[in-house]
This record gives sequence, C-alpha cells and structure tokens, in this order.
Amino acid sequence: MNNLSSTHDNLVSKVWNYAHVLRDQGISYGDYLEQITFLLFLKMDQERSEHLGEPSIIPAKWRWQQLGPLSGDDLELQYRHTLEALAKEKGLIGTIFRKAQNKLTDPAKLKRVVSLIDAETWIGIGVDVKGAIYEGLLEKNAAEVKSGAGQYFTPRPLINAMVHLIDPRIGETVHDPACGTGGFLLSAYDHMKVQPGAQDRALQRKLREKSLSGTDIVDEVVRLCGMNLYLHGIGNGESPIMSGDALAADSGYRYDVILTNPPFGKKSSYRVIGEDGGIESEQETYERGDFKFTTSNKQLNFMQHIFTIMESDGRAAVVLPDNVLFEAGSAGEGIRKRLLEQFDFHTLLRLPTGIFYKQGVKANVLFFDKHPPRADGKPNSKDLWIYDYRTNVSHTLKKNPLQSRHLDDFASCYSAGDRSQRKQTDRFKRFPAADLLKRDKLNLDIFWLKDESLEDVDNLPPPDEIALQIVENLQAALEAFQSVAEELDRSPKTSAS
Repeated sequence: MNNLSSTHDNLVSKVWNYAHVLRDQGISYGDYLEQITFLLFLKMDQERSEHLGEPSIIPAKWRWQQLGPLSGDDLELQYRHTLEALAKEKGLIGTIFRKAQNKLTDPAKLKRVVSLIDAETWIGIGVDVKGAIYEGLLEKNAAEVKSGAGQYFTPRPLINAMVHLIDPRIGETVHDPACGTGGFLLSAYDHMKVQPGAQDRALQRKLREKSLSGTDIVDEVVRLCGMNLYLHGIGNGESPIMSGDALAADSGYRYDVILTNPPFGKKSSYRVIGEDGGIESEQETYERGDFKFTTSNKQLNFMQHIFTIMESDGRAAVVLPDNVLFEAGSAGEGIRKRLLEQFDFHTLLRLPTGIFYKQGVKANVLFFDKHPPRADGKPNSKDLWIYDYRTNVSHTLKKNPLQSRHLDDFASCYSAGDRSQRKQTDRFKRFPAADLLKRDKLNLDIFWLKDESLEDVDNLPPPDEIALQIVENLQAALEAFQSVAEELDRSPKTSAS
C-alpha cells in the first residue's frame, strides 16, 4: 500500500482477500472486519509515535510492538489480554475496543492477519485514502446479506444528496442519533471542510473535534463508526460516538442539523439490566416527558426524539419508512399533525425500492425545519412539496444501483438556494399544509403518477427484476405477519372455562 498511485479499490481488495479464506474456515466477514479494526488501530498508533513523534495513546503493555514478534499461543494470549485491557479504557480507545473479543483464536490465522497489517506503512497513506479503504471494507461487509450489516448502510448517493440539500455550515453541530457506521457524519464533514472559512485553524479544529456526533445502540457498529471517523481525522482522543439507546432519554444536547436513517422495524424494545446481569424489566414503549405520544412504533419515537434534540432554528433530513406517513391511531396522526403545525415540513422525497441492502424497503426522506410557534397560531408548514421518485422507477443493487445522477432532478427541483423559486413538475407537486391537515387520519402517503406497468405489458420490467420485486414483496409480507404474531403472543391469554 506504499504505492499511493494504486486505486483505493485495489487497496480494499488486498486487505479483504484473506477474508475469503477465513470464511471457509468458519470466520464471518463481520468478525474479520472487527479484528482488522482492532489490529489496524494498534498498528497506526505505533506509526504515529515512530514517524510523527506523537505520544502513544495505548498503554505500553498493550501496544503493537508487543504483538509483532510473537507467534503461536503466545501471540493469541497477548492479543486476547490486549483486547480485554483496552476495552476498559476511556475515550476513543474504549469506544473502539468496547466488549472486544478475539475471534481469531487459531494462532496461525491470527499471525497471518497481523503480518498482513504489519507489512504496510499506513501512516504514509493520505487520510482520504485510508478512509476510502475502510469504507470499502464496510460496504463489502454490508453487501454480504448473511452478515446482517446491510441494515446499517445507507446508499452513499442518497446520503450525499441529503447532506448537499440540508447544507450544514462550518461552525454548526451535526448529529445522527442512529449513526450506523457514520456515513452521514462523514459526508457532512466532507461538505463542511471545503466551505469558505474552513481554512481557519480554529474552525478546522472545531469541525474535527466538536461539530460531529452520533449514537448507536449496537456495540459492534459503534466500534466501526468510531474507527471510520478516526481514519478520516475526526476526534481528539475523545469519542464523538456514544454507545447506547438514543430513545431511552433526552441527553440535554441540542443540534443545528440532524441527518439520520433510523433502523427500520416495527417495535421498540427497551430493557433494564440489573446488577446481576438479569433483565429487571422490558418495555415496548418509552416513557419520556418530552414525548407527546406513547407508542411502540420505533420510527415514530425517533421522530419525537428528533423534535426534542433539534436547536430552536435547527433543520433535519430523515429517512423513514412509509408507515410513518399513514399509520393510524393517536400517535401516528398526532406526530404528523405536530410535524405540520409546529415544524416547517417542506419537502418529502418518495424513494424507490431496490436501493437498500435490506429487501422490500419502502422509504422516504423527510426534510423539515424547526421554528418558534407563529403569533397568529397558523401552522409553521405552509406547503409540503412531494417528489415522487418511486412510481415507474426501477433500481436493483447489482444491475441498476442508485447513483448520484439519479437524484439530480430532485436536487434541482428542491431549489436549496431559494425554496420560494420552486416550480411544479410531473414528479414534483405542491400540497398546502392546510389541506393536508384535513385529510382523513392525516394520511400523507400521497401519489399521483400512474403506474405504467399496470397498463402496458410492453413496459413490464425484465424477468429478473420481476423476480426480485416478488422476493421483496414476500419479505415485506413476512415481516408484517411476524409483527402480527408478536402482537398476538403478547396479548393476554384467556383459558377456556
């Protein structure tokens, strides 16, 4: 990897190739990526000390120099104890090594990976290239459906479009309460670091150390995100990423910009663990004073959480499934009403299926701003503009993946520089908020284009795409049935008299 003219794709392949051997021997891609994360962090810490003269942030007993010369059982023992010790550290080290375990228990396999990392001088690789290598590994892991990692991976073209339109400015704070591997935060960082004034050292430091933050409930994902940000030069020894359930409580922090794709799934589950490790209680809803509505719908709860953590003049772009737009009941209708009345919900992008690694997902992007209540008592939302990029649009991950150019027309219609200049098109329509508030159950699941495939056989997609759509629909149906089964299982049982 010392040849900096190599493409980052080749660099990714070099680090990734050994994973195929390991998978055949029972080690998953996810476990391999996790171990690469640990070892790469240790190696780079050593290089920062040797080549840049920076003090190591790793206790001497657990540094890379202690691993390199070892082999056999001695290597495995040292590595295992290193992970156990560093998991107890604070800051970024504790985040990356949180609950770390050695999954390369075969000393020969461990030695092979250590040698693979040790053979390169990583500090000589530019920050952008190192970041690209790691993001390439994350994407390869997400593409492995069996790994389950795809649920944490939002398509990069969609992330970049959302960031471009929400336009975080240097000096503002950006937060993702379901940060996954950090895609939104890194895109925001790239967007902000080239803005006028970004060359100011104080602003640069604030951008790297204070402006970006995130939360995720999955320890393994928090680790990957922490490493991803570290490789991009973000952070100052403290971790910008917190491990925990963002919905459990109001942290008290407020942010200028929220960019997020909360996990899809019907129910929220919050467990309270006792001192002995047992589950003291488990609840399906979150009892928070700032939540106006009690619901077990995870996405609706994320919406309420976002309402709270936005600054008084904050703005947000959030990926959410269709059910948020139409779910009946006091919570669903009440949250949509609050969104239209108390916030300026100005744009809705209807996304096509086939762009996420998780099949069957029907999602949207909601763009809204937070404003103080109007003196005249009228809704803060004046018009909701909806862009339909779903009807008659076909994407698949392999043959026609979502690319940046596919969202160019939406970006043009959005008119980020001056939204008052928006004009209606076939796909972009304006709906007065006053009319939407009168809709039955405040249903915002709105379409107006005709599905051409229902009228003209010649417009049917190819057989392989039809097959994929069938699989996606079956997957969605199975998830719906599973949700019903869970509800029935929780219902009080009545015995026959």
